[in-house]
Amino acid sequence: ALPTGAWRSVGASNNAFAVECFVDELAVAARRDPVDYRLSLLEDAPRHRAALQLAAAKAGWGTPLGAGRGRGVAVYQSFGGVVAQVAEVDTTGGSIRVLRVTCAIDCGLAVLPDAVCAQMEGAIAFGLSAALHETIRVEAGRVVQASFRDYPLLTLPEMPQVEVYILPSTAPPGGVGEPGVPVIAPAVANAVFAACGQRLRRLPLRLA
Repeated sequence: ALPTGAWRSVGASNNAFAVECFVDELAVAARRDPVDYRLSLLEDAPRHRAALQLAAAKAGWGTPLGAGRGRGVAVYQSFGGVVAQVAEVDTTGGSIRVLRVTCAIDCGLAVLPDAVCAQMEGAIAFGLSAALHETIRVEAGRVVQASFRDYPLLTLPEMPQVEVYILPSTAPPGGVGEPGVPVIAPAVANAVFAACGQRLRRLPLRLA
């Protein structure tokens, strides 16, 4: 019974987190590589497959990482755009540090490629801030958080290296302002599991 306002990517962020984290759990249960498992489910979704394959290739999927590091992947379609992201994280310090995010988008015809890249970078920063920090608590009918002191946002030192790749397409132009948000949280959560074996199912993401 609380009033709500606009949220970048609205319900797609919740849905992508639930779906893409669960698909990762299915891949583990099937003893399959998370990228290969997704590709096997996407035989009739060429745009998803292409975005996933491009992001995985550019991220160096399958190459070894140091102890306490891992890669996670997610792919999701929303607002006319298909986005795949691979997040690389470090959990050695007892917290989640996102080092690199590789993003591939099929947004149809990219009229302004620089704007597409900027939107993906902004979406990753926005979604990562929510995934790692932002939470609202309600007590006695009131929101507890009042300022940046108790509602922290992602800081500049926490911002990972971001690479954006646009798939060539002749399809009609689709959305770019929101499709980059839903995939970052599940990609990071799946990377945490790969790094240290903890399966995180709640937001914001916290190591036990």
